[in-house]
Amino acid sequence: MLPPPPKIPLLARPPGNALVLLCLLLMVTLWTVLCAISHAAPDLDGMEELVWAASLELGYTKHPPLPSWFMHFATEVLGRPIWLPFFMGQLFSALGLWFVWRLGREITTPHRAFIATLLVSVTAYFALRGTIYNHNTAQLWSITAATWLFYRAIRHQRVRDWVWLGIVSGLALLTKYSALIQFAAFFLYLLRSGAWRSRTTWLGLLWATLAFLLVISPHLWWLDQHHFEPLFYADKSLAAGGRLAALADLLSFALDQAGRLAPMVLALALWALWRHRAGDRAPGYAANDETFDVTHAASHYWHDFSVPDRQFLLWVGLAPFLSTVLISALLGSRLEASWASTFFVLFGFFGLGWLRGPQAVQLRRILILVASLHLVMALGYAAARGPLAELTGKAARSTYPGPALATLALRHWQAHQPGRPLRVVVSNTWLGGNIAVHVGPNTRVYIDASDEQSPWFAPGTALQCGALVAFSAQGRAAPAAATRALYDAAPWKGVDEVPWSGPKGRMIDLHWAVLPAGPDCLEKQRSR
Repeated sequence: MLPPPPKIPLLARPPGNALVLLCLLLMVTLWTVLCAISHAAPDLDGMEELVWAASLELGYTKHPPLPSWFMHFATEVLGRPIWLPFFMGQLFSALGLWFVWRLGREITTPHRAFIATLLVSVTAYFALRGTIYNHNTAQLWSITAATWLFYRAIRHQRVRDWVWLGIVSGLALLTKYSALIQFAAFFLYLLRSGAWRSRTTWLGLLWATLAFLLVISPHLWWLDQHHFEPLFYADKSLAAGGRLAALADLLSFALDQAGRLAPMVLALALWALWRHRAGDRAPGYAANDETFDVTHAASHYWHDFSVPDRQFLLWVGLAPFLSTVLISALLGSRLEASWASTFFVLFGFFGLGWLRGPQAVQLRRILILVASLHLVMALGYAAARGPLAELTGKAARSTYPGPALATLALRHWQAHQPGRPLRVVVSNTWLGGNIAVHVGPNTRVYIDASDEQSPWFAPGTALQCGALVAFSAQGRAAPAAATRALYDAAPWKGVDEVPWSGPKGRMIDLHWAVLPAGPDCLEKQRSR
C-alpha cells in the first residue's frame, strides 16, 4: 500500500483572494472590537464625520463630500454608535490594502504580493491611525485603486482601464484635494518612462480625463455656488508662522513619518533575526523541493522585478512624499503629519528589497510577525486610550463622558420643553456631536449656530422648534460668538459639572441653555 502523499502547508501554495480577504477581515475585526471596548467616544475627526453625515451634500465647508456620504449610508443602516467611525476607518484601510494586493499580483508572484501587502499593513496609516475615520483614511482605497488602474492602463492600454482610472481618480478628489499630489506622481512617471510619447497613451488620457470631469462636475458646481470655501480652508491650513516655523514643521513632519513607518521596519528586523537563527527551513516546508513553489535564488526579491516595474514603484511610490517635502521647503508652507496618509502605500514593495530565500517560508514568517504586531499594537492602543487613561486621569477624547453629558442635556430639555423631542443641539462639532449621537438618531448639531456649517438645516429654520445650547468654557476652543449670544438670550440656563477620566480627571463645565419653540413651529403643529 502506497503511503499517502505529503500534506502541502497552506502558505506553500500560492495565496489567493480568499486568504487575503480573511486576513483583512481579521484585521478590521481586531481593531474595531478593541476600540469599541476601550473608547467612550470616537476621535475628533470621527465625530465630525458622524455630524456631517446628517445629510448628503455636494460639499462641506472644509472638505469634499465623499467620506461623509459613506458615513451617511452607514448610519442609515447601523445608526450612530460610537464604534462606527473605528469600523469605517478600518474598512477603508482594508480596502486600500486589497488594491495593494491587486497591484502586487500584476507585478510579482502571489507570495511576494501578499508579503508586500502584509508589510505595509502594519504602518501606522493602515493600522493604528486606520481607526481614525477622516478624509485621509477614507482616501486610502481610492489612491491605491487609482495606482493599480494606472499601472494596468499604461501596461495594457485598454480603454476600460483608462475610464476606470478616471472614475476612481475623481472619487479620490471628491475625498480630499490632496489626490492631486498622487496625480502629479503619475504625470512624473509618464515623463520618466517615455509613455507620454505614445499616441495610445494620449487617447487613454483623454478617456480618463472625460470620466474624471464627469465624476467631479457636480462638486465643481457646488464650489462655484459656495465661493470655493474648502479651497480657502485648505490654503489657510498650509499657512506657517514664518520660514523658521515652516522648517521646524518640516523636520517634525519627516520624523513623524519615520515613526509611523517604524512597525514595518521592525517587522523586517525581526524577520532578519529569525532567518539568521533558523535559516530557510520551517516545519512542514521542504525548502529544497520545487513542488512547493520555492525560490532558490540568493538575490533579494526586489531584483526580480522587471526594470519597468521597478521604475514604476520608485517614481509613483516615492514622488508623493519627496515632492511634498521639496515644495514645502521652497514655499515655507506648514505640513501636518496625517496629510501623508496615502504617501507610503507602495512601501511594502520596497520592503521586498530586504527579503530573499524560499518565498513560502518567508511569507509564513512575515504573516506571523505582522499578525503579532497588529495584536500588540491594537491591545496597547486600547489599553492606553481606555483603562490607563482612566487610571491616570488623562483628559483624552477616548474617555470623554458623552453619555453622561447627553443624559444631563436631555434632562434639562425635558424639564423645560416636556413632550417635545430634542432635535437640535447648538454647539461645536465635538461637544454637540457627543450629545446628539446619544440623545437619538434624529438629533442634529447646529454647528456654532452657523447655517453655512450646518447645511442639513434649511437657512433660518434650525431654531424654529427650539434647541439646546451647550458649550464648555474649559474646552480647547472658546464657544462661537453666535453660540454664546444664544446662551445669553435663553430663558433657561445653567451649569453642570461632569467628571472626565475617572476620579483623578478634571471636571467638565457643561453650560446649557434651552431655547423655546418659536411661533412658526407652533403654527405648523396647529395646522397638522
